[in-house]
Amino acid sequence: MKNDLKIAIVDYGVGNLYSLIKAFEFWGVQAIVSEDPKVLKEASAIVLPGVGSFEAGMRGLEIRELVETIQEIAKSGKPILGICLGAQLMLSLGHEFGIFKGLDIIRGKVVRFPNLDNNEKVPHIGWNTISPPKNIDWKDTILDSSDPKNSFYFVHSYILEPESKENIFALTEYGGYTFCSIVKKGNIYGCQFHPEKSGEVGLKLINNFINLIKYGKN
Repeated sequence: MKNDLKIAIVDYGVGNLYSLIKAFEFWGVQAIVSEDPKVLKEASAIVLPGVGSFEAGMRGLEIRELVETIQEIAKSGKPILGICLGAQLMLSLGHEFGIFKGLDIIRGKVVRFPNLDNNEKVPHIGWNTISPPKNIDWKDTILDSSDPKNSFYFVHSYILEPESKENIFALTEYGGYTFCSIVKKGNIYGCQFHPEKSGEVGLKLINNFINLIKYGKN
């Protein structure tokens, strides 16, 4: 039963979690919001949300002594869903107002958008599509049955740059520049966009994540 799942949302002081909680409730799942390492480790899966700067995000995790906890959960093979800043923190380094160490769950860095065409502005705010890289199959993943024509909601100035192409799971174009909009490593996903603010298509992604926890597909 979906309501028997133990999904924990990591609370580290960055971002409003209401929309995310409601997205899981829509599918009959009561997600637990916690900063307690024991609660997070006992969960079937965790969600790492967040908005704001890379430095502030890592500081929030460090103050609560959650860095090693999240790294251990990642090594255990349990599903993890990172959202926006949460996805960025999963990489090795953040280049925002300096260089800061991330969780290093996925090798790579977070950098600012380069100069864009057509006078497109940064931050990238609004709806945009995502598409699969060559030879990437979305079946039985968080993007199962997702149409590349679907749009998701983005709010960001910095982008994900994983070291390995194997970790690039979705691509998005903005201002003539194509960037990685989802990183993936096994059962670990990081979405640069906000599924909880993306209407029906975002809810579908959340449900696919729930099914990933239930059935173990990735």
